Amino acid sequence: MSLAETSSPRSPIAGLPMYDWPEVREATDALWARLRAALEARGFAAPAELARERDLFDLWRDPGLLVGQTCGLPLVRHLADTVCVLGAPDHGVAGCPPGHYCSVVVVARESRAESLDDLRGTRLAFNHPGSQSGEGALRHLLAPRAGGRAWFSQVIETGSHRAALAAVASGEAEVATLDAVSFGLAQAHDPATGGVRVLLRTPPTPGLPLITARGNAARVKLLREAVSEAIAAAPRDVREALFLKGFVPMEAADYAVIAERDTAASRLGYPALA
Repeated sequence: MSLAETSSPRSPIAGLPMYDWPEVREATDALWARLRAALEARGFAAPAELARERDLFDLWRDPGLLVGQTCGLPLVRHLADTVCVLGAPDHGVAGCPPGHYCSVVVVARESRAESLDDLRGTRLAFNHPGSQSGEGALRHLLAPRAGGRAWFSQVIETGSHRAALAAVASGEAEVATLDAVSFGLAQAHDPATGGVRVLLRTPPTPGLPLITARGNAARVKLLREAVSEAIAAAPRDVREALFLKGFVPMEAADYAVIAERDTAASRLGYPALA
């Protein structure tokens, strides 16, 4: 019996939910096929299909989680004692180091806004509280300016980055914040991007982490090898569809910057965008 078999959960599950848009689902499945083969070559029992119907927190906390993907803010707030960080895919986000990303703040194409200060009193759309790219990155920028007071006249929780973008394009909101990779997917697949422009980009943070259930260092090493191999071996069209440039191994400590910014915003009296 291999090291992977003896140290891995009995009922493995995997999920890559963070950028699993319908338009790139076929590419996501093709990537999983490569990753599954790389995992099995290292002695892991890997599920045939990705779990797409599970509640995200249930997926992330499942003791059988073989490979999953979460967001940096839930990682530092809720998952640090439950999972091991494998690293982050490198999406080649402009202005960011490998394996890092940022958020884009978008406004309507005809908006006269030129800075964050011009957004005071506007209506914000974002995916949901607890999202690093949707909420945390913007809170980090606003907290020193807000003086503990609400910055926006209304905050609209849309449930997804794509819906937040659509809210600005339709006039329901005047500003939205979403992660740069999601905005790239929208530019490729959603006409709503034609109605918006990028006002600014937030400072980089480590990208959406690939995670696994808690285990020993040898198991984590094998998983990182499998992820790196699978991304490198994926067909060009798959990598292009998912904006994949490579994989950067990371530790939980690399995400401490997100926790530090989250804590600092709360200390400045700005605990939420609303």
